Amino acid sequence: MDSQQYIQLLSSCSRCARDQCAELIHTTISGYFQFVTFSHRWGAGEPSLRDVEGRSIGDMSSQGGLGKLKAFCHRACEQGYSWAWSDTCCIDKDSSVELQEAIGSMFAWYRRSALTIVYLSDVANTGSFGASERFRRGWTLQELLAPRTILFYTQNWSLYKNLLSSNHKTDANVIEDLEKATGIEYRFLTEFSPGMDDARSRLQWASSRCTTRPEDIAYSLFGIFAVHLPVIYSEPAENALGRLLAEIVSQSGDISVLDWVGEAS
Repeated sequence: MDSQQYIQLLSSCSRCARDQCAELIHTTISGYFQFVTFSHRWGAGEPSLRDVEGRSIGDMSSQGGLGKLKAFCHRACEQGYSWAWSDTCCIDKDSSVELQEAIGSMFAWYRRSALTIVYLSDVANTGSFGASERFRRGWTLQELLAPRTILFYTQNWSLYKNLLSSNHKTDANVIEDLEKATGIEYRFLTEFSPGMDDARSRLQWASSRCTTRPEDIAYSLFGIFAVHLPVIYSEPAENALGRLLAEIVSQSGDISVLDWVGEAS
């Protein structure tokens, strides 16, 4: 918090009863630490933790991956937030322990965010979701379902179809476009709960998506099903998927999921 916010908080507390003061402090601090998450398709030159560590975002290049990160932070500030999180540079990928924890916590990060900014690098300002490759990628599925509040930005960083809503998940036009692009029903797009309910549908949403690493097609679904399984990179994709399906059958009792086949590339 900056000094002015701190002074205002002290002033407000001086006029409150003790229980009201505690509530005010909790609300103010919680609000201050609300954060924005970034959802995007990775491209060449994405910055790592080492690339941004100890550096000011304002001093970074406006080109390539750093430029995309910079634009994301700028939009987060425009929305009134002081904290932002991107999977490219907020995870130490040199640490296998941190990487495993991050993958297991990814759904929770997006669910707890105050806002998720989605960047559609392949959608023109007048384009639609159907043109975007992101809706055919594995990891972006949970990044769509987990957040409660989302804003979509096109390739020139304009709001999707110039819709000025504070949450595109409450915009009927956006949800209609999302249903067409993803095949996911309205009720799941707007109010999604992780778990085993309607497990077959959840697998079907992922069946037309692919991942760069074959085993990620299974790992990217852990949060959607609320399962906690080891992430073992280099294991065969069929092993990773087999472990996931075994857990789904064990918890849901639904053996019909066993005839689902995903595609990796």
